[in-house]
Amino acid sequence: MDIEQKQAEHIDYFVKQASAHNGASLANVAVEATSHPSLFAFSEILAVPNVLELQGTENSVYLDLLRLFAHGTWSDYKSNAGRLPQLVPDQILKLKQLTVLTLAETNKVLPYDILMQELDVANVRELEDFLINECMYVGIVRGKLDQLRRCFEVQFAAGRDLRPGQLGNMIQTLTNWLTTSDNLLISIQEKIKWADSMGEVDKKHKKEVEERVEEVKKSLSTKADMDFRGQEEIFSEPGGVMDYEEDRSRPKRAPEMSVRCFFA
Repeated sequence: MDIEQKQAEHIDYFVKQASAHNGASLANVAVEATSHPSLFAFSEILAVPNVLELQGTENSVYLDLLRLFAHGTWSDYKSNAGRLPQLVPDQILKLKQLTVLTLAETNKVLPYDILMQELDVANVRELEDFLINECMYVGIVRGKLDQLRRCFEVQFAAGRDLRPGQLGNMIQTLTNWLTTSDNLLISIQEKIKWADSMGEVDKKHKKEVEERVEEVKKSLSTKADMDFRGQEEIFSEPGGVMDYEEDRSRPKRAPEMSVRCFFA
């Protein structure tokens, strides 16, 4: 089962749980959801009316907790730890995983130094173990560990919940992409039309050449035929050249001798 299908099932479960609880009992739902090892999206839970009703109550910290896991990072938690419930180890692990996803949204090459700082990791070995065991094996990211360059090259990263105001930027990005795609499609279509027209020109030119060749062939054939007939007429005319075979069949005449008589 892929990670998207798992997410859908876990989200559906916690949305039903949140819808069935109110007030203080929602605290347990929030802690369970943010501790779950396979849940990485929380916006649907945040949209449940019962959860939104925590705003302004003594249990509003659990609403803030869900918002932290939906949009925040480990650094955000450290900056606001005094106003949030203390995290258990599973929540800390989850928030650090989500931090990697946030960093991968805007950078496909993550330097080790930045990752160690953002995740509070002491050394490279610990960082690489975390990336391999807690991120890549889980399926939320794929990439390559480059020890020589001391960086993590991101090939895939699961998306997080959209932050407030991020939807507008995403819509603008998609709009720009759509405009670029439309322009590219128009350009491709124009090139196809040009190629088709050039193909027709080539076909027409080829046909004209073939017709011209045929005309030349016919012309040469006619001329050769006329020359041949002319030769036949020359040899068939009276007084023309005698046939050699006929000449050999006639008997040869002895040369005439002149006789002179002498009288005494």
